[in-house]
Amino acid sequence: MGLLDGLRSILGTRAESDAKRDADPDDLFGMSTAYLTMEADLGYESADVGALCFSGVDSSSFREAVDEVEAILEAGREDTGTEFSVSEDDHGYHWVVLEDSDPEDLITSLHFAADTFIEHGYGSRLLAALFAYRNDRGPAYWIYSFRRGRYYPFAPRSGRERDSNAEFKLEATLDGELEIERDKEYWYPLWPSEGGTHPWE
Repeated sequence: MGLLDGLRSILGTRAESDAKRDADPDDLFGMSTAYLTMEADLGYESADVGALCFSGVDSSSFREAVDEVEAILEAGREDTGTEFSVSEDDHGYHWVVLEDSDPEDLITSLHFAADTFIEHGYGSRLLAALFAYRNDRGPAYWIYSFRRGRYYPFAPRSGRERDSNAEFKLEATLDGELEIERDKEYWYPLWPSEGGTHPWE
């Protein structure tokens, strides 16, 4: 199974069929306290970036939804200074990438973007939201699967290795504060593209 098929299976089709409940973008607000715990209890700082992953549809109505997301984020940029970009990765998935030194602004902007897709009837195209952190051991991410309505940690290391100890510690510390995915089969790694970078880098 290739990376594209894996992403589609874990965050998309299979996750949808195995979903426990309808995903709610309000779950993203769980990060409003989690980022404080990440810093105080685990020594992780926000990397000042968040991202929303979605699959596209070749239709004018979907393009209108994306245009509205961009318009909302553009208005937000004037108020909060949150920078954003919209791009497509090597695997054909689309990303809204946000940058802001205030985690609350990132969370709010990601929620607005996700909610706009849902209001336009494209909630099923949402795959994941990502929140980036870092400490002296390397990066760590909290990934929210819209299809599962759950978060899971991802701590990548060089050579496409994962720091399992860091991931389990993140799980244990944030358990109860975030809705965490219990089935680790769904802790899918988001590895870099063929060029060696992520859309948010």
